[in-house]
Amino acid sequence: MQYQKGKHCVFYHRYHLVWSTKYRYQVLQGDIRLRIRDIIRQVCNENGVDIIKGVISKDHVHMFVSVPPKLSISDFMRKAKGRSSRKIQMEFPELKKRYWGRHFWGRGYFSTTSGQITDDIILQYLEAHNPTDASR
Repeated sequence: MQYQKGKHCVFYHRYHLVWSTKYRYQVLQGDIRLRIRDIIRQVCNENGVDIIKGVISKDHVHMFVSVPPKLSISDFMRKAKGRSSRKIQMEFPELKKRYWGRHFWGRGYFSTTSGQITDDIILQYLEAHNPTDASR
């Protein structure tokens, strides 16, 4: 375990985050998948979030991240889901037929800390989840 340092704090915040596409449509493939990955990486870099491991499946995204204490999980998810939804629908107009209400992602997300289980178990789970779709 390695602690991270901010200007006024020392922290170790690890979160396992999962969210899916609206109606679990399997559209996270090919160019869309690559673009989602790039957008999420961009949002993480802008907000000081370190991606420890990430997997993009056909209908959902798994991430194990380190989030600084100045950023709440809900704010991070709002930024990641919001920006990726808007950009994906602008860049891939064929999605408008399926997502006519301009909602690309499902309503919520799953979030947990690595308190009850170790980081290694989460990393093993992500490795075994879908090894061909490893995004990082």
